Amino acid sequence: MARNQWAGLEQDLAGASNSPLNILIARDEDIERASRSMKAMSHPLRLKILCMLGDRECSVQDIVEQVGTSQSNISQHLAILRDKGILMCRKDANRVYYRVGDARTLRLIEMMQDVFCTRNL
Repeated sequence: MARNQWAGLEQDLAGASNSPLNILIARDEDIERASRSMKAMSHPLRLKILCMLGDRECSVQDIVEQVGTSQSNISQHLAILRDKGILMCRKDANRVYYRVGDARTLRLIEMMQDVFCTRNL
């Protein structure tokens, strides 16, 4: 981006002091939390798990079968997503089920798909 384009962007940001982005920037703990969550979602296998889950609830075994790697590998990645609050889980007898914990996370994933994924028409 050329310098004069940056100047315009800086003016736009300065004039929008109540914009959601400026509010986020003002709170370091929010920036840190968002950064940790985005980092957790950015791993290719974890992103694949999130895309596969969508708005459904699936057992660990279902995730293993659909993603195509070992159960121990999937379990490690599920734990990271769960610990960051991205996934929720519940136990039913000897099965563990996972789902995306917040519908806004699904919207974020959908936006990433729209921006970065090619579609065959």
